[in-house]
Amino acid sequence: MINPKIKKTIFFIISGPSGAGEDSVIEGLSKKIKFKRVVTTVTRAKRPGETEGRPYHFVTVPKFKKMIKNKEFWEWARVYGDHRGVTHEELDRLSRKKILALWKVDYQGVETIKKKKPEVLSIFIYPPSLAVLEKRLARRGQDSPEVIKKRMPFTKRWLKHRRGYDYIIVNRENKLGETVDRVFRILIQNLKEKA
Repeated sequence: MINPKIKKTIFFIISGPSGAGEDSVIEGLSKKIKFKRVVTTVTRAKRPGETEGRPYHFVTVPKFKKMIKNKEFWEWARVYGDHRGVTHEELDRLSRKKILALWKVDYQGVETIKKKKPEVLSIFIYPPSLAVLEKRLARRGQDSPEVIKKRMPFTKRWLKHRRGYDYIIVNRENKLGETVDRVFRILIQNLKEKA
């Protein structure tokens, strides 16, 4: 595993709609290169295997809205009907560490981040097709068919914003290793350019 030696924290984005495989790519990448995750604050319920701070901070909608009012968020958006955002405190925490930091956000987050920090590398994990994406979501078994159908309009909007990313990588069926390798090579090249 590579442990990059860098002079200041370098943020990078991996993004993709639910079912595109971005979490699987992140897991595969974690075996090749050392990074820390930007911990997003969310209002959705915890899923099996999730705990506070891993991989999210979980809060209620009223608490999130209070945080918005108090200007605690560096960026935030509504995603699949829930609120998600990253606080100034979280970015400050990571910026002090001089590390490679992964930011997992939707296309709205990417647009906000690129306006404020255009140097942040953004990689879009793209499904081979909407049909494949729906099959993956059904196979995963975390959401009911009704929830999956409700998510599709937002997913379609997300796919229309793919040109806002620096790189687009199609995560083909049974080719996860290839996808992880491509993301890894992009990261290494980007780190060399910033060294």
